[in-house]
Amino acid sequence: MEKEKRIKSANPQAEQIIEWGEAHNLTTCFERAEKMKPCPIGASGACCKHCHMGPCRLVGKNAEEEARGVCGATLPTIAARNLLRMIAAGTAAHSDHSRDMAMTLLAVATGEAKDFKITDVKKLYRVAGTLGIEFEGRAVHDVAKDAALKFLEDFGRQKGEINYIKRAPEKTQERWRKWGLVPRGIDREVVESMHRTTMGVDHDPDHLLTHGLRTALADGWGGSMISTDITDILFGTPMPVKAEASFGIFKEDEVNLIVHGHEPSLAEMIVDVVSDPKMLEYARSKGAKGINLGGMCCTANEVLMRHGIPTAGGFTNQELGIMTGLVDAITVDVQCIMPALAELSKKFHTKVITTSPKAQMPGAIHVEYNEHHAKEIAEKIVRMAIENFPNRTTLGSHITDKFPVIAGFSHEYIEYMQGGRWRASFRPLNDAIMAGRIRGVVGLAGCDNPRVPATGLHRFLATELIKNDVLIVSTGCGSAACGSAGYLTPEMALEHAGPGLREVCEAIGIPPILHLGSCVDNSRILTIATAMAHEGGLSDEIGNMPAVGIAPEWMSEKAIAIGCYFAASGVPTIFGGESPIGASKEVTRIMTDVWFERFRGCLRFEPDPEKILALTYDYIDKARDRLKLRKYERGKFAAERVLMDMAARRELEKKPIAVPHVGVGG
Repeated sequence: MEKEKRIKSANPQAEQIIEWGEAHNLTTCFERAEKMKPCPIGASGACCKHCHMGPCRLVGKNAEEEARGVCGATLPTIAARNLLRMIAAGTAAHSDHSRDMAMTLLAVATGEAKDFKITDVKKLYRVAGTLGIEFEGRAVHDVAKDAALKFLEDFGRQKGEINYIKRAPEKTQERWRKWGLVPRGIDREVVESMHRTTMGVDHDPDHLLTHGLRTALADGWGGSMISTDITDILFGTPMPVKAEASFGIFKEDEVNLIVHGHEPSLAEMIVDVVSDPKMLEYARSKGAKGINLGGMCCTANEVLMRHGIPTAGGFTNQELGIMTGLVDAITVDVQCIMPALAELSKKFHTKVITTSPKAQMPGAIHVEYNEHHAKEIAEKIVRMAIENFPNRTTLGSHITDKFPVIAGFSHEYIEYMQGGRWRASFRPLNDAIMAGRIRGVVGLAGCDNPRVPATGLHRFLATELIKNDVLIVSTGCGSAACGSAGYLTPEMALEHAGPGLREVCEAIGIPPILHLGSCVDNSRILTIATAMAHEGGLSDEIGNMPAVGIAPEWMSEKAIAIGCYFAASGVPTIFGGESPIGASKEVTRIMTDVWFERFRGCLRFEPDPEKILALTYDYIDKARDRLKLRKYERGKFAAERVLMDMAARRELEKKPIAVPHVGVGG
């Protein structure tokens, strides 16, 4: 009997390219995932290789109680160490990205990076207020310089607290201080993580994991949040924009250039350069009708959010993009870049160009990026893509399907869309949750993974959650998965959302899945949750909100750091797949029961998507019970404020608002 063929990607267009590649003997991450089975000992956190007495594998029927490494370390200690190292690595990745953004802001402020400017002055002033920087009557660049220097202090600070901790609700801050979670400096927490996990230092699982949460908070309320704010300041705070997604974005008669990775500044400059009349004329001289810029992974999200640049998808799509045969050049910087790209590109005409001084790839062309010469470097890269256009052959699996996407839902815009310029607030969202129109909120994020039908878990969960009136906020490859399925449009609400969520979406004019940006932009979810707490009517802290985080196809250490900073902030978080610390019942207990008791958040691993749904509804409904909210019943709502549509709110904005005079001391 013929063996049933395994579906490798839930994206039909991706599956088509995969099948074409198999017919042409091309190997991708999907085939490698089938052949390379994970080590069951290491995969469950039961292997320690932190010194040369090992590696030590703690296995057996009673390993939790009886097994010891050569030094005497127990299984819970080893599993906790392994998780802490993952958190430290993920925090380092996001925060190093953030450091580069702070250095770029400083270079712009001092006039050394002349190709960039301060785009959102209002956001700069808002950030300056949080940082305690005076901005009234001062030159914009002076304020920006002070902000950049203040941000850089957060990396090397040895004592005290990182600046953005004060953004969190007071009660959340109280929990952190009670348990010693407030980060001092980002670099300090990462370094201390590596020290504690060195052989012979910290052996207490709870103590190790507590520092893991502190390190993760340095990412969520430090590195990632800083990066998001600086990117908004320099390139503009996102507002809803229409774009397209899937492999159909590539054009047969134009130069196709893809920006891939995570750092946005070079991509922003390339956006400008591809529309330069001289570059367009140069492209025509090579036989192309124009220049088509597209994105991949989180760099795609950055330029999609601000400019409507189309996206070819997330992590598992990068090799498949080259296999269309239409990509003339792909630039890559840092994080989630497959080294297989360079070897695969030899089968096609595509040029793979590395740009980061931190990351090179054998077989790729290296054009090192420097923010002081951003435009010059961007022009060089665009020219390379143009000059490669005549080398294109017809070889490849061409895709024509593409889907509309609405993205660009920053914290600021979500606040604005609920009441307009003068009445912006989170009150309508809170009211809708209290009334039961919206059951709760889920952050659907994380990578896509070739060990499952890639993007399939995102799509399944998104469909089921909105059907049951759960509003979704999404980031990173989770957003790409939803976008390439056609899920990021307001029409999606009419077709699939539950009656309460559909009514809210229709009134405000939004899709039921709000694309917030790249993976560092998970920090936007924290600021949204904080704003909801400050608005009142729900929880007075992030903990106890009817909200859950889900990363169903995670693969990166960055995802672990994100999951832990959500757990520490008070959000129950569920990851798909097998647990990387599943060998230890004690570490699992700490991450679920102990963390939930202390912080109202936790980190769980669950491979069954149906059980992920059940856990999500359970956390949301129990939070509603604790808050004494109306029991959720599909289609039945409590009385609440009237939901106005966009036209009604615009009429309201035209009416003058009486502002009482307040004198000195008033």
